Amino acid sequence: MSMPVSKLRVRRFWRLRHRQVDTISQNAGNHLEKNFLGRLHKLRAVWRFTTGWMLLFVLISGSLIAQISALRGYYQSVLPVSGGLYSEGIDGPFTTANPLYAVNEVDTSVSRLIFAGLLTYNNHNQLVGDLADSWTVNSRGTLYTVHLRPHLTWQDGQPLTAADVVFTYQTIQAPDAQSPLFSSWQGVKVTEVNNQTVSFKLPNPLSSFPYSLTNGLIPKHILGSINVANLRSANFNTANPIGAGPFKWSSVGVSSDQSNPEVQINLIPFDNYWDGSPKLSSFIVDAFSDNKALISAYQSGQVTAIVEQNSLPAGITTDSSNQIYNLPLTAGVFVFFKSSNPILADVVVRQALVDSASRATIIQSLGFPAIAVDEPLLHGQLGYNPTYAQTTDQPSQAVSLLNGDGWLLNANGVRMKANQALAFTLTVPDDPAYLKVANLLSSQWKKIGIEVNILSEQSLDLQSSLSSHTYDAVLYGISIGVDPDVYVYWDSAQADISSTEPLNFSEFRSNLADEALQTGRTRLGDRLRSIKYQQFLQVWQQAAPALALYQPRLLYVSHVPIYGLETTQINTDAERFDNVQNWMIRTGWVTDKT
Repeated sequence: MSMPVSKLRVRRFWRLRHRQVDTISQNAGNHLEKNFLGRLHKLRAVWRFTTGWMLLFVLISGSLIAQISALRGYYQSVLPVSGGLYSEGIDGPFTTANPLYAVNEVDTSVSRLIFAGLLTYNNHNQLVGDLADSWTVNSRGTLYTVHLRPHLTWQDGQPLTAADVVFTYQTIQAPDAQSPLFSSWQGVKVTEVNNQTVSFKLPNPLSSFPYSLTNGLIPKHILGSINVANLRSANFNTANPIGAGPFKWSSVGVSSDQSNPEVQINLIPFDNYWDGSPKLSSFIVDAFSDNKALISAYQSGQVTAIVEQNSLPAGITTDSSNQIYNLPLTAGVFVFFKSSNPILADVVVRQALVDSASRATIIQSLGFPAIAVDEPLLHGQLGYNPTYAQTTDQPSQAVSLLNGDGWLLNANGVRMKANQALAFTLTVPDDPAYLKVANLLSSQWKKIGIEVNILSEQSLDLQSSLSSHTYDAVLYGISIGVDPDVYVYWDSAQADISSTEPLNFSEFRSNLADEALQTGRTRLGDRLRSIKYQQFLQVWQQAAPALALYQPRLLYVSHVPIYGLETTQINTDAERFDNVQNWMIRTGWVTDKT
């Protein structure tokens, strides 16, 4: 085909396409004018119709939402839910998380969160199994057998077995380990029966022994290769402790301010904890170098909650912005009269001090609902007998006792006998609540002619005074616990400062009391034990080695409600965490399952 013919066909093709495009454009314009522009005058009516339907839709939707909200209460409830970051501030240093060495408040708190023991306490302060599934004791009370729960693991995933239990207690028993628990475990033979069973053979019956099984266990596969003499300084204690408790170690941070250091320990839930993964997303322990920094951190919202021992800190109110939790401790605050002091060696003087004190006034002054203590055992405790309760608020009887004993008032209102004034020094912790109690007692005793000087001491100085018994009388709180075994506080063997535990602060000595204490702690039956303790209580009441006052409390203050925190009696501060895996701080609408 020739070139001119081809060009002609191409031109015809493009002319045809051009005419088609013009036709389409013209038709589109006609349709636009006819179907849109020509109907614009009807837009107002259409708009009214459309708007009406839209308003009806909104009205129906709003009514439905309102109805659902109104009916929500019939099938949903606002309940605590999982999640949330929780932070607790504590005054004191962090030195170790290892339960074999944890003593101060920060250390015991961190240790309790990370580590678990064989036994623990339930919401009624009753001893129950933690890592232990069950335990038994033989008829003589000398062999305890503990069975572990199945499928226990450490927080690094390794199995927890009887070998770890044996390793923990044999380490405590090693003198080179220098554990504060050492003296309580001498003479106890710990044996692995099988992978899940451990036996504890005691040299003598001890009914309170199970209460010794609440300390945390440590992992043999991590610490077994470390020389026991180096265990106290092992990196495990502060860098990456591995336990079997509800929370596991995440990280630790230290502030750069050396003059006012703050240590922040970050913990996260241990998902394989035998009692279920904790509800909180994370738990932070903030250790502050002084109480002022702690209070400031709470007021600024840096921490969720703080731990206090006695009084509510200044600047923190009791309004709805703060949740106040009072946890009574199974402990007792006493004034211990050292019987080796020439003045306080006189039983008449001690009895007069008890009679003239007003326990009711002191408890009322505390500012919190305290439980009275009126004998060596606590109200409701096994062996407690109101017959042997100390009677107070009887100043006239105290005056008669002192007059009959030859203590007569001089011109200055102080009693004298053989040219000796009836005066002594009362040592107290440097704490506002204790100082208030001491001043009240001093005022009450002054009214009957007894002069009392008050000496307040910081914690370290006070501990030194207690260890060496360098005081006349001391106002102090002692931990008693659930079991009535108070041997360490009142047996003659504990009165000498050279003893292993010189906790008999009154230096009280009585053969009858010793016999009752020793037989009471070696009997298994509750009824028999209770009978044995009656002689001790009677002797104690007559000798008046101390003035019993009240049970102290742990004061817990939080910005938010803590669901699951039980406010029943606890035995130590750290036992506030006995059910920490159930704590919750958030709420949400939850559909009822019924």
